[in-house]
Amino acid sequence: MSGGRELFRAEKWAETGWIPPLAGFQRRQLTNPWEFSAWAAGARKWPGTRGILEINCSKDVKVQGIIGPCTSLEKKSPLSSDTVICQGNTSAWKMCGLDRKTSLCFVYDIAKKDGPDSIGQSTSNQFYFQFLTYYQHNEGQMRLRSTTISRRWVSGADNELVAGFDQEAAVDFDPVRWLDRALIRICSKFGDYQKETPSSFSLSPRLSIFPQFIFNLRRSQFVQVFNNSPDETAYFRMMLDREDVANAVVIIQRSIVYLKRPPLISYSFQSGPQPVLLDATAIASDKILLLDSYFTVVIFHGITIAQWRNAGYQDQEGHEAFAQLLKAPHEEAGSIIKERFLVPRLVVCDQCGSQARFLLAKLNPSVTYNSDNPSPGGDVIFTDDVSFQVFMDHLQRLAVQ
Repeated sequence: MSGGRELFRAEKWAETGWIPPLAGFQRRQLTNPWEFSAWAAGARKWPGTRGILEINCSKDVKVQGIIGPCTSLEKKSPLSSDTVICQGNTSAWKMCGLDRKTSLCFVYDIAKKDGPDSIGQSTSNQFYFQFLTYYQHNEGQMRLRSTTISRRWVSGADNELVAGFDQEAAVDFDPVRWLDRALIRICSKFGDYQKETPSSFSLSPRLSIFPQFIFNLRRSQFVQVFNNSPDETAYFRMMLDREDVANAVVIIQRSIVYLKRPPLISYSFQSGPQPVLLDATAIASDKILLLDSYFTVVIFHGITIAQWRNAGYQDQEGHEAFAQLLKAPHEEAGSIIKERFLVPRLVVCDQCGSQARFLLAKLNPSVTYNSDNPSPGGDVIFTDDVSFQVFMDHLQRLAVQ
């Protein structure tokens, strides 16, 4: 019977077209693949297959390539740039499947003009992009969606360029290339500082959190592939490439500033659920932390909360508030898991327990075993990784040179 159940699960997964990378057969991601049917049919989040994407644009710009879950159809076009990035030398690409969160990154180049009449001299000049998406809907019809957007040329002034910078999208498109050098160049060009004075360095609000994105990206499984198989690394990078910007930021950064649902939430008796910094100082013995790192959802109990729970206080009369405190993060975790496919792994752990590593590995190691003056509260992380503050100190010194 056990073999029959595993065969049934494999058949259900074959129907979805996905292969989940798992460490065992008892994980929820494998045992409940039939949830996919309700997820796709009920919410209509899986609109089509056999997708073809074509682009048109102004003659002033060229397409260098595209990054994402697609492959080139080798359709030659005068829109193609001589410089190729990822899937280039074409103006059409094929996508086997797409949903409302499928995201692609286009890389463009400015077409070179001969003579003094170069583009960008007049801020009134407009240029456009048009995206034509053909796909077969899940009801069987072939559909076409056309999206056209326009932008204006700017003269190249730094303040105008910064105003159009999307720091979330910028960190998502290519997780391996140019991380450190690109960050230093951006900070040197757009930062506000006095030459050779690191303490004077500051960034515009449009750029202020970008170094933190890069810091977390450098520590993520997309760059640090140790302890992951090649299949797992390929899966993680594929999911990053295809997700929209909001989910990509959850995967990389779990930023508490821009997301509709904060990635790290603290539950305590003193206040309701509150977003907290993704830092070692967020840990407290009398709090429960909920972490959403996209692939894993972690419910972390402080040591005092865990002791009260093990003593059964939540089942005793007069401790209804404690019972509700234990229940709240599970309800929130359930809502996260329900809306996401593939289903993330749920980890319920306690401070000082073996499973606590799922949270500790994601935190900024501001307090480690070799810290000289650790701040009160929080927890100690046993790692030799540098903290975000040390990372920023080095970045400032290099940027102002």
